[in-house]
Amino acid sequence: MGNNDKLERLFAEAVSIEAESAIDAGALSYMARSMVMATLPHRKVDGNEFVRKNGDFTLSLMAPSHIGLPYGSIPRLLVAWVTTETVRTKERELVLGETLSEFMRALDLVPTGGRWGTITRLKDQMARLFSSSVTCSYADGRRFALQSVKVVDKAALWWDPKTPEQSTLWQSVIVLGEHFFNEIMESPVAVDMRALKILKQSPMALDIYTFLTYRMSYLRKSTVIPWESLQNQLGSDYAKTPEGLRNFKKKFLRQLAMVRVVYPDVNISPSDNGLLLKPSKTHVKMLP
Repeated sequence: MGNNDKLERLFAEAVSIEAESAIDAGALSYMARSMVMATLPHRKVDGNEFVRKNGDFTLSLMAPSHIGLPYGSIPRLLVAWVTTETVRTKERELVLGETLSEFMRALDLVPTGGRWGTITRLKDQMARLFSSSVTCSYADGRRFALQSVKVVDKAALWWDPKTPEQSTLWQSVIVLGEHFFNEIMESPVAVDMRALKILKQSPMALDIYTFLTYRMSYLRKSTVIPWESLQNQLGSDYAKTPEGLRNFKKKFLRQLAMVRVVYPDVNISPSDNGLLLKPSKTHVKMLP
């Protein structure tokens, strides 16, 4: 599908979002703030630590070396589901659905088998995400502070990939880490699940959408974010070189065009120095 075809499809789907609010459409969803601030890798990376540094702040995503780090769109959709279900139920223990197919439909994934099928990729990314933890540290040479957030304390996934429509004797459940649960309950980032599904082919587009939705929920004055800072937060997959920054900026602007179709009220202006953010109408209003 060409870029023009993608934009035409985006325009058509964005019309339905504009016509009906997320609340009225039953599409009000949430993202965990820590996962908006410390975005996941876009593609598979070596090692078991993924670091983002911005000034005196360092954000690290860690996973067991024999499992690996989560990456791509699927774990982002998983985080949205987990966060939304936590806000809905107000419980640390979440039931993932009677069947694998039911759960995949909630993520807008069509179950397909085989080595590269969606079932295999989903189970792999679930293992990676649910094994991960996020550590935020601050060090300015004089002071030091540290906080770690574990995504999941316990996971039991009993589905049989060969029979995704079949119920199992035991329910598949996860128990969120206490700090992660508390963070979700205290400060979830409201998003529109329809927008996530439209943008799900691009991990960067998902990150840009959630980032802008979050920033516009509290932005009160115009702010310029330098390209280097945006790369630190949204593009750590790219080399920290002038060429790497150029490649990131090119990819960012291409994905930003798709995000602006879905979120047309966002008031932003790219420049040579960075991205100018101006106070804008929030894309999603939270329930009162």
